[in-house]
Amino acid sequence: MRKFYIIFGLALLVGTFSMCNKAGVFPDDGYDSRLSGGSATTFDETSHALSSAIDGLSERDARVHDLGDATFSQTFVVDSRPNFTGLGPVFNNVSCISCHRHDGEGIPTMGFSNSGMLFRISIPGSDAHGGPLTPDGFGGQLQDQHIFGAAPEVTFNPIVYDNVTVTYPDGNTTTLKKPTYSIASSYIPMPAGYMLSPRLAPPVVGMGLLELVPEQTILSFQDPNDANNDGIRGKANYVYDAYTHQTLIGRFGWKANTATLLTQVATAYQQDMGITSYVQPVESAFGQTQMNAVPKELPMEIVDSLLNYTVFYVKTLAVPARRNVTDDDIKRGEYLFNQVNCSGCHRPTMQTEINQSLAQLSNQRIHPYTDLLVHDMGPGLADNRPDFLAGGQDWRTAPLWGVGLLDKANGIPYFLHDGRATTIEEAILWHDGEAKQSRDQFMQLNKDDRNRIIKFVESL
Repeated sequence: MRKFYIIFGLALLVGTFSMCNKAGVFPDDGYDSRLSGGSATTFDETSHALSSAIDGLSERDARVHDLGDATFSQTFVVDSRPNFTGLGPVFNNVSCISCHRHDGEGIPTMGFSNSGMLFRISIPGSDAHGGPLTPDGFGGQLQDQHIFGAAPEVTFNPIVYDNVTVTYPDGNTTTLKKPTYSIASSYIPMPAGYMLSPRLAPPVVGMGLLELVPEQTILSFQDPNDANNDGIRGKANYVYDAYTHQTLIGRFGWKANTATLLTQVATAYQQDMGITSYVQPVESAFGQTQMNAVPKELPMEIVDSLLNYTVFYVKTLAVPARRNVTDDDIKRGEYLFNQVNCSGCHRPTMQTEINQSLAQLSNQRIHPYTDLLVHDMGPGLADNRPDFLAGGQDWRTAPLWGVGLLDKANGIPYFLHDGRATTIEEAILWHDGEAKQSRDQFMQLNKDDRNRIIKFVESL
C-alpha cells in the first residue's frame, strides 16, 4: 500500500507541473516583426545583405556553406580546369553569380557576360508528364552563348520598350515600360508555333525556408471559386520532378515550375551553363549538332559534392530583417497594404515545418509575403506559354522579403518576371487579372498613402 501511495503522489506531482506548464497560444504582438526569416534573419543592411549565412551554423555546416559560396561564384570553362569544366556547348552564362549578382537579381539583357535574362521555349501541347513540350532541335531554354566550334541556339535583338502612360484618378501620371522581344537569328529554323517566356534571374535568399512551408499551408491559400469575392483564386502548380520521378507541388521559379531546391540548382547548372550532374545528367544540347563541339563528354560535369555544397549554400542564406518598423508612415503603409488586399496574395506570415537537419529553418515563423501560388495576372504580363498547371497569364506570387535592399545589393532594382519595372510603383501598376481589385484600390488612394504602401514594401 505504501508503494501505491508513492506512485500516486509522483503521478499527481507530474500532472500538476504539466498543467502549470501547459503551452498557450503566443500572441501575434509578442513576436518581433523584424524577423522576416525567423532564426534565419540577418540584420545586415549593406550591399552584402543578401549574402549573409544564417547565424549559429555548426563549424561543419559553416564550412560547407563557404564551399558552396565558392562554387556558386566559380566560373566554369570548357576544359582543363579540375572540377569546373564542361561549359556548354551552348549556355547563357558561366557562373551562378554572373546572373544572381550578390545573390540578388540579374540584369534584364541577353547575350552579355553580365546578362541575367533567359527565355524558355516550347510548342503547343504538353509532354508525357504534363510539362511544356520541347521542340526538336531545342531544349526547354534558349541558350544565346556558345563555346568555340558551336553556334548559339539563337541571338536576340535588343529589347524595345514602349512607354505606357498611366493616369491616376487624382490626375497624377506615371510611365510604364512595355517590352517587346524578338529573335535576330537561330542556328536552325525556329519551330512553328513556338512560345517564349522571358525569365529574369531572381534573388535567392530564403529558398531554404520556402522549401519547408508545408504543402497544406500552400493549399489553404487557394480559393478556386473565389468564395470571398475578392477576385483572387490562386492555384498550386503541381510539377514533375525529373530526379525523384514524382509529381510534387511547385515552389520555385517564376511559374512555380520546380518543386525542390536540389532540382532548381541542378537544372540551373544544366540549362544556364550546360553543366550536367547526378540530378540532371543529360546535356541541354543533347541530340543537337552543337554537341560536335564538345571536346569530350564527361559523365557528370559537376561532382556530387560541389552540387550539394551549392544547394546548401543557397539553403543557408539568411533573409534580411525588416527595417524601420516603428516609422509612422511605414505602419500606415502596412495597414493600407492589408486594406487594399495586397496581402491576399503576398501573404505576410506562415510557419515552416519541423526539420531535423537545420534548427534555424525548422518550425520558424516567417514573413515571406508570398503564397507560393500562381495567379492570373492579366494580359499585360502574359507570356502565353503554359508551364504544367500554370497558364499563359499565370505567375507565382513573388516573395517580397529583401526587395527593399535590392538597390544596395544590385544598383538599379528590377521587378517582375522580366525586370520591366524598376520601381515598386511600376510593379504594382502592372498587376491585373486576379490582382486588379487591389491595383484599382491602390490607384484610388491619394498620393501620400500610395507612397506609404511603397515605403512599407521597401521596408521588407
